[in-house]
Amino acid sequence: MSTVRAGVPDGRYGRSADERADRKLKIVGAVLGAGLLGVVAWFGYSYISDQDVSGRVIGFKVVSDEAIEVHLEVRKDKDATGVCTLRSLAESGAEVGRKDFLFDQRRDQVDEVVTLRTTERATTAKLVGCKPRG
Repeated sequence: MSTVRAGVPDGRYGRSADERADRKLKIVGAVLGAGLLGVVAWFGYSYISDQDVSGRVIGFKVVSDEAIEVHLEVRKDKDATGVCTLRSLAESGAEVGRKDFLFDQRRDQVDEVVTLRTTERATTAKLVGCKPRG
């Protein structure tokens, strides 16, 4: 009896169509992955580079049922004007005050105590964020 072969011997006639397709898919996947990585890096860099005003709450003091004093430190470029948003919360967690404060001093770092008016007694003050005024 004779044995019948189902296909050609491996490696004798070059790569199969499946191997060529797999290689093309790998190349396309690598190019698309590198492109996606580049787009993510571009957006990340542009987000960070726009952050030229930053701030932090150093401390706060509840002055009355209608006000809280907040010691705020703001870092910015000397020529930049920054706006920082503060909010205060009651013991229940409800927001009882919110205000934007303008910082236009010609210094890199500004330490200032600001007064935030509240609708009821506040228990904390939080910095929502700072941004350049434009």
